[in-house]
Amino acid sequence: MASCAFLCSYRSVMSQAVPPLLSVHPSRALVDEKFSVLVENLPPGCPVTIRSLYQSEDKDFWEAYGHYVSNHKGTVSVSEDISLGGTYTGKEAMGLLWSMRPIPGSRKGLRLRKKDTCAPMLVTISVYSGHGDVSDQAPLASALVERWHVAPGVQRIEITEKGVRGTLFLPPGPGPFPAMLDLWGGGGGLQEYRAALLACRGFASLALEYLKANDTKPKGLDMKYFETAFEIIRSHPQVIPDRVGIIGLCFGTLVTLSLAAECPTIKPRCIVCISNIHSKSNENTIQEFPQEIPEKYNKLHMMEDVVVWRDMGLAVLEVEHPKVKVGNINCPMLLINGTDDQNWPTVEVASDVSFSCWIPSCLASVAQWRGFFC
Repeated sequence: MASCAFLCSYRSVMSQAVPPLLSVHPSRALVDEKFSVLVENLPPGCPVTIRSLYQSEDKDFWEAYGHYVSNHKGTVSVSEDISLGGTYTGKEAMGLLWSMRPIPGSRKGLRLRKKDTCAPMLVTISVYSGHGDVSDQAPLASALVERWHVAPGVQRIEITEKGVRGTLFLPPGPGPFPAMLDLWGGGGGLQEYRAALLACRGFASLALEYLKANDTKPKGLDMKYFETAFEIIRSHPQVIPDRVGIIGLCFGTLVTLSLAAECPTIKPRCIVCISNIHSKSNENTIQEFPQEIPEKYNKLHMMEDVVVWRDMGLAVLEVEHPKVKVGNINCPMLLINGTDDQNWPTVEVASDVSFSCWIPSCLASVAQWRGFFC
């Protein structure tokens, strides 16, 4: 009753006093650029919810929110104050972006992916009274912000030469630049947003399409295709030829490790593997892996309408099974994993890879994140 009376009193004060002032700086920036969210003109010690809302290109709504209490000056700063609850807790300057999730009642199995990298994400930041459900509540103040994947001056070039399909992003300026070959995972399709951000940070980056979207039984996955793609970006006049690395996600890490370990024509400057896979098919190839492994080990199960591969991956690790010869890799390697990854036992795989690479010619570093990558 006391908290209810306080909240009613607070709302009464808010209706009579100067309305809260919400400011977001910068209001237009890259999606990975830190920003400040400040709420002023609040009564001291008052509970508020700060929420972000985004409608994806698939027309699904995503949200993130934190619960705050204003200080003695009547202000809340997302970058400096602690969130007491919501989709994130603690001091999280970027929590309103990285903790976004589908709003209640959304379709199952959604992923937040930007398709058109040349258009911004339009995110509404709002402040609400109290710490309850604010979905049907009118905000006290709102601000619309733009979050971009392409900075001014970045060039986007479609690649269709030599049978290779992809998109090349070049940083502003004449170069030459270091470069990355960007390989996404088994979900397939052409995903550009990571390559676009790499170009914003000074790397020429080729986002490569090598699987059709949702192709669970890939055919004709020839390593020559990846060798050709690597050579296209390596030989580009605005690229430093001996400073080309490879970055892969999930199934893309299997390709990345295979290229670095077993293709004599490819000598990457470094490799980055996110959510690692290093098991191959019984024929010692990567082509049959997505189809053969589920059929042989049959340990798939469902979690919230999503297929979970983790137990199957653990079964593969426990037996003698062909793996990429990661001991042959002689460039620096960064392995990034989510400790709550249910798609594949990436932490265990990273440990196995690191152990196999414990030789002077290869420096393997492992970074872990409490969560998962998609």
